[in-house]
Amino acid sequence: MAEKLLPTLVIGAGAWGTALALAIARKGHDVWLWGRDAEQMRAMETMRSNARYLPKIRFPEALKLTPDLEHAVRHCRHVLISVPSKSFVETLRKIKPWLGPDVPVSWSTKGLTPDEGRFLHEAARQELGESHPLAVISGPSFAAEVASNLPTAVTVASPDQDFAEALVSLLHSQTLRIYTTHDMLGVQIGGTVKNVLAIAAGISDGLGYGANARAALITRGMAEIRRLAAALGADSETLFGLAGIGDVILTCTDDQSRNRQLGLAIGGGLNVDEAVKQLGKTVEGMHAAREVLLRAQQAQVEMPIVEQVCKILFQGYDPRESVQALLCREQKAEIKHPA
Repeated sequence: MAEKLLPTLVIGAGAWGTALALAIARKGHDVWLWGRDAEQMRAMETMRSNARYLPKIRFPEALKLTPDLEHAVRHCRHVLISVPSKSFVETLRKIKPWLGPDVPVSWSTKGLTPDEGRFLHEAARQELGESHPLAVISGPSFAAEVASNLPTAVTVASPDQDFAEALVSLLHSQTLRIYTTHDMLGVQIGGTVKNVLAIAAGISDGLGYGANARAALITRGMAEIRRLAAALGADSETLFGLAGIGDVILTCTDDQSRNRQLGLAIGGGLNVDEAVKQLGKTVEGMHAAREVLLRAQQAQVEMPIVEQVCKILFQGYDPRESVQALLCREQKAEIKHPA
């Protein structure tokens, strides 16, 4: 069934785009990888590796680097987008004139569109129209571990069962296990909000508040995710799976997470600008925080952790005062039981 999607074009030669291209190529499937940095792409072609993001990982022969985006889009049978959320709509608009009428599009990007707060499946459908099958790939996965063939499990979400099954065939291997769901909205809510929670967890740990505080923050953060998912019409079961609690645990607890790294730097005493500069990489949670809070306010959903992260990131609030504000919230029952 993978043959339906060959050749696949992966757009975005960062860590995750390269890791996914590697996963496809290692199964012997034809895959093209394109990135906007022409100098980096030339270096990758020469070295047959991505020294910037995944050093020491050699490219198999089936992985081809292409400098010609138009040619690749016109001749591919599947586009997989792996770019920052702020570039997602721009990428769709760029490839739309060259995209075949029924070519399926998937993405591994996590977040919302900036200044609009659209989930990416909403943006993709509005930008591309109805003819293209859509899917999102998400779950607890660091690119370096996928590229190193370490055991990983992720979720493919698509309302198109044939496309979902073709993606499973394309990606599934002995070390990369693929599960499927129809709930694109739930998968994207989990994949977006967990990045904001990871910033909060990093701040808490950077302040030295310990494991108890981190566990409480993760648990109450999951409650916020579930409330938003319920209000927006997602399946609550999705949030107990890989794209929900699985991704939250990974991103909030492991220092490979850029979002957690940002929080650690802020909790350790750097201001936001200094922390961002020190990290030097895209931090999706920072881009998503305001958009998530806006969607929550529109849906009349309380998300106090997300709110405090926004105050720290964008209003100059002191992290200790924000934690204190969370601790001083009105006492209430953890779970509401029916009368």
